[in-house]
Order: sequence, then C-alpha cells, then structure tokens
Amino acid sequence: MKPFIDNDFLLESETARRLFHDYAYKMPIIDYHCHVSPQEIAEDIKLGSITDAWLGGDHYKWRIIRACGVDEKYITGEATARDKFQKFAESLPYAIGNPLYHWTHLELKRYFDCDLIINGENAEEIWNICNARLAQDDMSVKGIIRKSNVTHICTTDDPIDSLEWHKTMHDDGSWEVKVLPAFRPDGAMNIDSSGFREYVSELSQASGIKIKSIDDLHAALINRIDFFASNGCVTSDHGLDYIPWVDGCVDRAGIILLKALADCALENYEVDAFKAAMMVFLANEYAKRGWVMQIHYGAVRSVNSVMLRKLGADTGFDCISGRDCSAAMYKLLDAVNNSSKGLPKTVLYSLNPNDDAYLATAVGSFQDAGLPGKLQHGSGWWHNDTKTGMLQQMTNLANLGVLGNFIGMLTDGRSFLSYPRHEYFRRILCNLIGGWVENGEYPSDIRFLGEMVQNISYNNIKRYMGFDE
Repeated sequence: MKPFIDNDFLLESETARRLFHDYAYKMPIIDYHCHVSPQEIAEDIKLGSITDAWLGGDHYKWRIIRACGVDEKYITGEATARDKFQKFAESLPYAIGNPLYHWTHLELKRYFDCDLIINGENAEEIWNICNARLAQDDMSVKGIIRKSNVTHICTTDDPIDSLEWHKTMHDDGSWEVKVLPAFRPDGAMNIDSSGFREYVSELSQASGIKIKSIDDLHAALINRIDFFASNGCVTSDHGLDYIPWVDGCVDRAGIILLKALADCALENYEVDAFKAAMMVFLANEYAKRGWVMQIHYGAVRSVNSVMLRKLGADTGFDCISGRDCSAAMYKLLDAVNNSSKGLPKTVLYSLNPNDDAYLATAVGSFQDAGLPGKLQHGSGWWHNDTKTGMLQQMTNLANLGVLGNFIGMLTDGRSFLSYPRHEYFRRILCNLIGGWVENGEYPSDIRFLGEMVQNISYNNIKRYMGFDE
C-alpha cells in the first residue's frame, strides 16, 4: 500500500514519475484565470488565520461542511474562526474522492511543512501550526505567490473598474510577478438582469459616453477595452449560463437595447439575440487586439431560493446545467469566424462534462494557420476540476484533437493558497501520458514527451497569452 500523498502521489508508472519529477514539477505557473483580489496583492496583506485563508469565500469547502449537516453559523455565520475551522476539520475526512481532500493536504504540506492528516482530533494542532506560519513575513500574499513560482496572474475585473490596484503594482515596479486585469463584461450583456439599466448608467459614467443606443454601448465598451489594454490586459472572460444564439441577432440588437432601456419586458428570444449579438461584437474587438476570449458556461446559479434569500449569490448553491448548447456554439463560432476580423484566440469551458467531446470537435473545426491551438478546449472547470474531470477533459482532447497544444490548468481560485491545484493537474497529466507509453500506445521518447509536458504546464499558455513577446 502506498503512503498518503507521498513523493510519487498519483504517479503509477516509471514514465509518469520521470515526466513529473524531471520536467513538470519545476515549471512556473501562469494563473490566467482567477478571482483573487488585486488590492490584497498590492497591499501585500497577511491572511490572518487559516480560517481566513481556507474558508473565507470558498464555496467549494462550504458545500462539504453543509453536506455534513453542520449549522450555517459555522460556515458563513457568526461562529468564531477557530470554531469554523474545527467544523471544517471534522467534515473533511468524510470527503473521500473529492479533490478538496487532496488539495487541502497538498496546501498543508507545501505552505506549512505539515504532514498531519486533517481531522477533528488534531484540528487544534494544525490551527496553531498554520497560524504561526501565516504570521511570518514570507507568508504575506506576495510571499505565497513567490513561493508558488507564479510569473503571471490575470484577475477578473468589471469594465467599470478603475484598475487602481493594477496601476499601483505596475507603477511600483518592484515586484517581479505581473498582475494583469481580465475583461469581464457580463454586466453589459445581462440585459435580462434587474440591474441592467443601473449598470448601463455606471458604464456611461466610467467611459464618459452617454449610452442611448447600441452604437453608444459599443463605443463605451471599446473605450473600456482600450483602457484595460493600456493596463496590460490581454484576455477577456465571459460567464454565461448558456450559449445564446438567434439568427439575425446582430440586426436586432439595437431595438432590443432600446426596449430594455425603456424598462419594457423582453421575450426570451430577444434576450438571447442581444447576448449573441454582443458576443459577436466583443469577439471582433478582441480579435483586433490579439486578445484571448474565454467563455465559461453551463452553470445554473442559486438553485436554493431559501438560501439565496438568506445569504445572497455565490455562496455554494450553483449546479451543472443539462442544457444542450452545441448548435448555438457552432453558430456563434461560425458567425464570428465570418465577421471582419474572424475568431480571436478562444478558450471554451463547459461546466457540464457531457459537453467535453463536442467542445473538442468544435475547437478542431475552427483552428487557423499561424498559431497552434488557436481555439482551446479549456481545462476541467469548477465542478470538473476533479481527477475524473481532468482525465475526461484531457482524454477527449487527446482522442479528438491535439493534446500537445493544450494550454493547461487554471486556478479559478479565490484563495492565495490554491496553487497546488497546478501540481495536482500536472501529476494527473504525467500519469495519463505515462500510462499510454507504458501500455505501448506511444513511443518512450522521454525528451520529447518531457518538453510536451512542460509546454502544457507553462510554455503553451505563455505563448498563447503573448507573454513571451
């Protein structure tokens, strides 16, 4: 029996071990999609207690604790940080097979030099070890990022954001890690949101352009895109519940916007037409600038209305959608491809693992000369960044596309201790490739495979984002 999370954790063959230890492990990290705070990086805060570091805002962990029947006061409520940590430590041992069990113990090892197994009995000891370590100077936010060998971070930022903290870090120039904004225009697209008109007013103020028409909205967004570009932005991100498409959408968008600004009710097809038209417009703007367009879709959000009323959104009550978006995806990609600038570099992520095969074929149908893997089937995301989910995503990509051009793992985290997720991914990647070699399905060319693993771990995303230029 193998020991728990030893040096060869998840590496089942000699080839896998060589690929990971000799090639993958030493590669830096580009965190090209995450939700950490640029202000906290700029101010180089310390995280306080391990509860702040692990449980603050982390709905992955909240779901586990809730599933163990724990009262909400120990999750998002008024209980003390120590009591919240105790409930987490008591709950985690039951989460066998959940990646959080592995991630949390990897974080414990990598940042706190602690090999204890988390449970209720040793929670006090782990609490003291972690808090003492977090108090040390090298465990500030910047210290953690530096210790994690991160070279670039792309945060997630609204078009109306002032980007003041990104500017602060850029102007300071004393820190080696590049922290760049990513353009997240969901507010300008969600015409069915109750706050859409208020958001348009805020966008008008941020851009200095009074928005009374679709041309004004486009001009305001171009203004903000240019502002983001001037602050180093090279990527957008879209959070869509589903992929929208209505034939003729571009021609209808202006009338639909006027209805929304007049507070008139919209039909479902009008909502879809507006969102689809906005995706075509924005994709063209990204292509002009050589930006990457990321599309995350497939979530059904806040399905528990009782808890939504109590706690608000983004508190751990989101699920996978079963909606088939394949036809809409193909039409959207084709429409953008037929537009003046063609498709930008595009990364597609679905929260539904049943979409993996069709996404792998979709990106394969729109590749282009000059850039290997211009369209990407994105890494297993959210409910899919499990061992099974990563294996399924990479296996589908390998079976139906070109795994060697894959841009690899993203953190998608809200915690500065999330970077061992990249190690987890790299171990799974090396084991997958190693298994094919050991089974005689690929030659044992370790040097070539080692370079491929390094590319997937770091070099491909570096080139893709233009960070090597």
